[in-house]
Amino acid sequence: MSTSRSALAGESRLARWLPFLAWPRVTPTSLRADLVAGITVSLVAIPQSLAYAQLSGVPPLYGLYAAFIPSIVGALFGSSAILSTGPVAMTSLLTAASVGALVAPATDAFYAYVTMLALLSGLFQLGFGLARVGVLLSLVSQPVLMGFINAAALIIALSQLPALMGISVRQSQHLLLDTWNVVSRPDLLHEMSLAFGVAAIVLLVAFRRFAPRLPGVLITVALTTWASHAADFAGRGGRVVGEVPSGLPSLVMPTLDWAEIRALIPAAFVLALISFMEAMSSCKVIAIRRRTRWDENQELIGQGLAKIAAALCQSMPVSGSFSRSALNLTTGAVTGLASVFAAAAVVATLLFFTHYLYDLPKPVLAAMIILAVLNLIDIRALRQAYRAGRDDGMAAMATFFATLGFAPNIQIGILTGIFLSLASFLYRRMRPRVALVSLHEDGTLRDAERFDLPPLHARIGALRFDASLYFANAAYFEQAVLRLQRDRPDVAFILVAAHSINDIDATGVETLRNLAQRLRESGVTMALSGVKRQVLDVLERTGAIDALGRENLFSNDHAAIAGLRARLGGADGHGAQQPAQIAAS
Repeated sequence: MSTSRSALAGESRLARWLPFLAWPRVTPTSLRADLVAGITVSLVAIPQSLAYAQLSGVPPLYGLYAAFIPSIVGALFGSSAILSTGPVAMTSLLTAASVGALVAPATDAFYAYVTMLALLSGLFQLGFGLARVGVLLSLVSQPVLMGFINAAALIIALSQLPALMGISVRQSQHLLLDTWNVVSRPDLLHEMSLAFGVAAIVLLVAFRRFAPRLPGVLITVALTTWASHAADFAGRGGRVVGEVPSGLPSLVMPTLDWAEIRALIPAAFVLALISFMEAMSSCKVIAIRRRTRWDENQELIGQGLAKIAAALCQSMPVSGSFSRSALNLTTGAVTGLASVFAAAAVVATLLFFTHYLYDLPKPVLAAMIILAVLNLIDIRALRQAYRAGRDDGMAAMATFFATLGFAPNIQIGILTGIFLSLASFLYRRMRPRVALVSLHEDGTLRDAERFDLPPLHARIGALRFDASLYFANAAYFEQAVLRLQRDRPDVAFILVAAHSINDIDATGVETLRNLAQRLRESGVTMALSGVKRQVLDVLERTGAIDALGRENLFSNDHAAIAGLRARLGGADGHGAQQPAQIAAS
């Protein structure tokens, strides 16, 4: 028995380091399903990899390399085998924005920085996963993330307008100004480029609406590439992908330059954070649809290793793709072999078909990117954030406008959102809700102002503190109690409904002790009701329970109200209910 238990524990540990060992057993049926899913995904992944390489500001070959080895590594070592890893829009935009702020685009230095960014962001994610701190990445709240994604989607779409319209403009550090320079100069428009871009948009929308089962992206790329070649688009001034070298990537360690590393570390951290949030959203959908569990720390390891693999094969940062993962789901992928088959299709392209990509118009790639990111825009999510709370709404809108305003340096936007949401979080914890309460007709203590309730008793004041009592809010709690004493100078007892106090620290204990002493000197007794066991244990250990007086701690609100009224001789005031009514309720 112990031997079998040890063997199972060993297998569990091995599966943690090599999660692909936990995949379902391969059968002819599952193999066929993975093959179909892999080929289907590759028909989308190959054109997208070319488009997202353009968005990142790197040659098309980088995109194809990113859809090869990193895709396999992400499937093998990630928690969700169905997640499709490779080039994605948001990570590509962050890459271009982060590196473009440091070195000039379309230079060897730019390409080296992109590869180094993949390595550093991968090391960040790998370190987070090994340290088992995946939960800390929840520092980015949903409103902040939605504000960032909406702004980034607009930025991506605007950044593709020059390519879509065939206009060459010098880029500055202000995307909105660059966009104005494009739309205000119709004389620079290359009509044939715009025609190819619009035609691609029409074809992609038509396939999506009327023939969603067909590989619309691949067919659009094939048709427009053929038309480009037939019409001599490149010879007439149009911009095409050009020559894409054939062959497989060689594994090379990026040159480590400490000045380069220091410059890229902030961007690498932000990219690691945002790209994992992107992958995490896909993993959650997969886990719900397949009724399986996923491990955020293991996924961090898988995504980190995928980025490191991208750096080693001289490529760009990658992440989990929501659209391609959804395609894996709908086509019935069973294991990570679907990603292996998709990567095999990329290998075939690299070996045999790159010369067919020469005449692919860049406006077509721009059209693909624009349509892909427009699906990310969700204004309803921003409205929902405001409905949930003013702080959430302000954080979402601040992130949105900061991301737009600082573009192309969009990492400033997400950092602004994180700072605001954390500041709001701390502020709410420092000033939690404090309600003056009275007896409701259902027999519970409720917010007196909200329910328009009469005072509990002429000589009893009561409040509820809706938070744990610790160093950050102890002073606020003290102010609330003393304010109640000032506003009602005739009270003999102040009752604190403590049901919501889940925890208490040393500062909270000392605050209760000092308050009880201060009120006692003024002829007022402080009582607590509904104190939770873990809080009571702390009061016992610190001796504060004796300073408060054991007779002033009650197990529930009913016992507290009855006990305090009894001490007042059963007198009632201001229409409050009698103890007999309380017992009956």
